[in-house]
Amino acid sequence: MKIVRRAPASLRIKVAALTVACGVAAVACGPGGSGGGSGGSPKIGIVALNLSNPFFGTLENATEKAAKAKGWKVMKAEAKTPGDSATQVTAIENMIANKVKAIVVTPANATALNGVLKQAKSKGILVLTVNAALDPTDAADATYATDNVAAGELIGKWAKASAPKDPHVALLDFDLSDKPASDRHQGFLSGYGITSKSPEVAGSALTQGTEDTGQSAMENLLSAHSDINVVYTINEPTAHGAYTAIKNKGLAGKTVLVSVDGACSGVEDVKSGAIGATAMQFPDKMGEMAVDAAAAYIKDGTKPKSGVIDSGTALITDHPVPGVASQTSAWGLSHCWGPK
Repeated sequence: MKIVRRAPASLRIKVAALTVACGVAAVACGPGGSGGGSGGSPKIGIVALNLSNPFFGTLENATEKAAKAKGWKVMKAEAKTPGDSATQVTAIENMIANKVKAIVVTPANATALNGVLKQAKSKGILVLTVNAALDPTDAADATYATDNVAAGELIGKWAKASAPKDPHVALLDFDLSDKPASDRHQGFLSGYGITSKSPEVAGSALTQGTEDTGQSAMENLLSAHSDINVVYTINEPTAHGAYTAIKNKGLAGKTVLVSVDGACSGVEDVKSGAIGATAMQFPDKMGEMAVDAAAAYIKDGTKPKSGVIDSGTALITDHPVPGVASQTSAWGLSHCWGPK
């Protein structure tokens, strides 16, 4: 997905900085050879988004680790910028030429890869997407991703149960044409039991999913609506920035702040009380599930169940509420991803 996530302090304002591999611009491949016939080790391709982003780095590293644990050769490629489908297309063409058995791709765009992935499937290559589905979904053999609607519903339900009696809700979104962003937004509203037009909604703003845009958006909303006391944020960098604005207004401890991601930095914000609750994703599980599906296909041609397979989510909070399953920040810190 294209939502930017919070890196450690030196990298929190994340803009995709990317390299490209396997015959595109730079090489970062496993050993050469056949795709797995005639006694050679099976070879799979991994096509990632920007690895400077801890989420995508965790996802790609888990996929590669699981593949190499099976003795497979790995070809890797990485997009240069958010939305850089051209690099991904070229990388996939190279993987087809190298006769990989499966391709695991984090798509930079929902439709731009459909043509080249159709070519891959016609060559008997298993096509798996992780983190985000293609459009149509069956352009891939299967997708392993967070159910972002469910993630949004979790934090919406928790926020509803934790809110003051007279709630004034602010929504800090990412581009809602981005499906994961839209799903989280709709999930939160559904879980809270409101719509975007409900009187409880004081205001909303689009952010770039970064700490600085989260802070500026929250400052602007608080200037217009000083009574805001419940804040939904698209991700934890946005939440961290929003908390800074809330704290600067003297409203820390008086505002319910929720988010999605489950990065270690975000869970630390739950532990400190900056974020009330966050819905944790499991990028490592996405990659491992994809490799398991590839293993079954390589073994005997068995294809995975088609469609989007949920890789799971968990609500992280130190203030549980009745009827909403959750884990503590201590549990979250032992299961989080990204730098600690």
